[in-house]
Amino acid sequence: MRSLLSYVETAAQIAREAGALLSEYAARGTGYELKGDYDLVTVADRASEALVVERLSKSFPAHDIMAEEGGGHDTGADFMWYVDPLDGTTNFAHGFPVFNVTLALEQAGELIAGVVYDPTRDEMFSAEKGSGAWLNGQKIKVSAASSIADSLVATGFPSRRRHQNVNVHFYYQLAMLSHGVRRAGSAALDLAYVASGRLDAFWEFGLKPWDQAAGMLLVKEAGGLTSDMRGSELRVTSPHLLADNTVLHPEILRLFSGIFKNEVPFPMIQISAPE
Repeated sequence: MRSLLSYVETAAQIAREAGALLSEYAARGTGYELKGDYDLVTVADRASEALVVERLSKSFPAHDIMAEEGGGHDTGADFMWYVDPLDGTTNFAHGFPVFNVTLALEQAGELIAGVVYDPTRDEMFSAEKGSGAWLNGQKIKVSAASSIADSLVATGFPSRRRHQNVNVHFYYQLAMLSHGVRRAGSAALDLAYVASGRLDAFWEFGLKPWDQAAGMLLVKEAGGLTSDMRGSELRVTSPHLLADNTVLHPEILRLFSGIFKNEVPFPMIQISAPE
């Protein structure tokens, strides 16, 4: 039976290889097409996924794979890999250098290994169950921020019907109360940044298993806390996510509860242009 370390090492090696491939595509530029009505996909997504799925299948032939572009397989095995071959496709397609490769391994419903690799900064975030979280071989931990007022947080907006997304209400409240809200367009990196203390909290609606699985484990192993936005146990299939440094969790959940109940108003703001 393989050790958890060998799972992480193999995943990191594959992620680096896929990241190098993405960097090649980024250097020469690539177009995009629409996947459905709103979501972007590029030839780089598909090439990276083909590489990752081929490498995982060769290394772990008995494992199942769930990949964003549909290149995996599900036979009901105890082990499942969640793969996002290019997290941050919209950024990538526009030349905005915030994207990554993310892989996570689940055994019998429990996350046991995960990596998030940012090729633009050559940063490899990794975690294994019970052994901590790491950035390029150095152990990482969540921040020590003690209140929303002292925090820097992040979120994302699903591409479909952005203008109707309820997240704007949550965004407004956190933006007014915290040092700021960042929206960089890569959930896996946002979660990795919570794990490493660069961000104090992250929340988002509508993530897929491959978006959040590795980041969930990173945050947990770095001493943070995850749940859904109502405080219930977080699963890779949950409809929304909150991850933070543990200390902020009760305060943020209280705020979110008020927003869900329409007890926290979303004001209509009068904008005055200068004379």
